[in-house]
Amino acid sequence: MRIARVAHSGAISFAVIEGDMAVELDGPPAGGIRYTGNRVPLAECRILAPVLPSKVIAVGLNYPSAAELLGVPVPTEPLLSLKPSTSVIGPGDPIRKPGDVKILDHEAELAVVVNGLVRNADEETAAHAILGYTCANDLTSRDLREREGQWTRAKGYDSFCPLGPWIETEIEPLGLRLRARVNGEVRQDANTKEMVFGPVQLVSFVSRVMTLLPGDVISTGTPTGVGPVEPGDTVEIEIEGIGILPNPVQAAG
Repeated sequence: MRIARVAHSGAISFAVIEGDMAVELDGPPAGGIRYTGNRVPLAECRILAPVLPSKVIAVGLNYPSAAELLGVPVPTEPLLSLKPSTSVIGPGDPIRKPGDVKILDHEAELAVVVNGLVRNADEETAAHAILGYTCANDLTSRDLREREGQWTRAKGYDSFCPLGPWIETEIEPLGLRLRARVNGEVRQDANTKEMVFGPVQLVSFVSRVMTLLPGDVISTGTPTGVGPVEPGDTVEIEIEGIGILPNPVQAAG
């Protein structure tokens, strides 16, 4: 099942995508799917970010190749940072590069969407707490990260967390091809089976640090191949079985 947030006729709603139709839901999908009976051609809808999370948890160095490239050990526990809810944008929305960011890197990632309130969960509970998966671009200012020695500002600007195009609820998350393209050129090409910590492990671990709320997102880390984007570029994140997340890059006004 593919669950999206769509705008149509001045209103925003969640919908299940069935072929070329958006089947409207009566509220957010967390806690159960309830249909209104309304069906709208997908071509008449604008697809938005699939969730509005209270927070996005970004996982660092979750691919061995990324750790090896930096010459650091593979983590024995997940490395976490936070992106604010205001960093989230949807498919087609512009990534805005601020003037004080010199190097802005794309990071293709599989994102986990949480289905309910989760706290201190074991892995069995965590598995049942996952609504599904979507594509994420964990944009990061490399120069700010290196200069400041931490990731909050480097990852926290408005528009630095594209998500979409929808949530796929019925997919095995390990074994999916993950790619990033910039202006059609492949920059990252890996497989989610390479992750050090899988989605269930991450949900369990994070829930022992902070309470996860319905719609919260865990972005599961990026493989090697990250690189800079500039105004005028178009970035596409593609994950096998989920879809393509495209975003143009603009200079922030």
